Amino acid sequence: MVARGTFAGPLPDWSHGLSAMTCLGDALERLAAETGFSGVMRVDRGGRTELARACGLAHRGLGVANRLDTQFAVASGTKAVTALTVVSLVEEGRLDLATTGRSVLGEDLPLIDDDVTIEHLLAHRSGIGDYVDEDAGVEVADYLLPVPVHELATTEAYLRVLDGYPAKFRPGERFAYCNSGYVVLALLAERVTGTPFHDLVGERVCAPAGMADTAFLRSDELPGRAAVGYLSAAGLRTNVLHLPVRGSGDGGIYTTVADVHALWAALFAGRIVSDRWVAEMVRPRSDVPEDSMRYGLGFWLHASSDVVLIEGEDAGVSFRSAHEPATGTTSTVISNTTDGAWPIARHLDDALMAAAEDR
Repeated sequence: MVARGTFAGPLPDWSHGLSAMTCLGDALERLAAETGFSGVMRVDRGGRTELARACGLAHRGLGVANRLDTQFAVASGTKAVTALTVVSLVEEGRLDLATTGRSVLGEDLPLIDDDVTIEHLLAHRSGIGDYVDEDAGVEVADYLLPVPVHELATTEAYLRVLDGYPAKFRPGERFAYCNSGYVVLALLAERVTGTPFHDLVGERVCAPAGMADTAFLRSDELPGRAAVGYLSAAGLRTNVLHLPVRGSGDGGIYTTVADVHALWAALFAGRIVSDRWVAEMVRPRSDVPEDSMRYGLGFWLHASSDVVLIEGEDAGVSFRSAHEPATGTTSTVISNTTDGAWPIARHLDDALMAAAEDR
């Protein structure tokens, strides 16, 4: 699911140097203590890490602390890697932005309009019904899935939860954030390649970006460096019954702050898809005034600058990362609680904006 945050402005180049970054780090640590933040925050400029802090616990029952290399789920942050996987297939000619979903789906998901294309799905302009409809005012801590979560371990298994939702509007008519659309994209990628979607992401995004700690982990067999997701800042209730046991195109990948930085670096170096396709993906397709942002293909875009964002929120997950290509500056906040990232992200946004105004 998408986070409903706001981004204050363009990221600065930290011309005030280390003293300003030290002050920011101290302020963020105080805020983390006040809010019970559990997660990791990091700021990079070019090839240099200017700030990195880990707070809270990855596993409360065992008292395991979060570390800078802890793997966290990023919810809808997954959509960026889904989009890159699909666009890599477009660049190879195995798909086209104009390819219709129906041409690959056959008789599956009959309520999806025959005119819905890859581009519509990537840009959230398909109009298809959503199995987690955020416009309906759902609460992320609710039990939203209509099937037992353990059954959702493969992309094909999602057919059961995607089916039966009528279209909301004609394809291309307007923007409406759609989780189902990104699971459909994963399904299309699987079918045209014959390769499981989880493997496609590893081959086409993680490997060229050097994201060694990024993968679709099962929530019921997390490895030692992966953080358990908690519903609130206190208590032991986890998200294991709220989300698919293994995610797909709309969410569920696990990563580290270092791998997020690696993703941005690889993206804008043209190592995942070519510069031409990077430019196409960050070209605005829609204005989203309710979020003070715009949207391209798989990426959120600042309303008036070149800052590109990926973000997500789900039960036990909150995440945002922003990158300014002009300065190579990245800020990332990732948390293993439902809304833990947002106070830190807002403070970081305010500090970045103030520093920009001082330049």
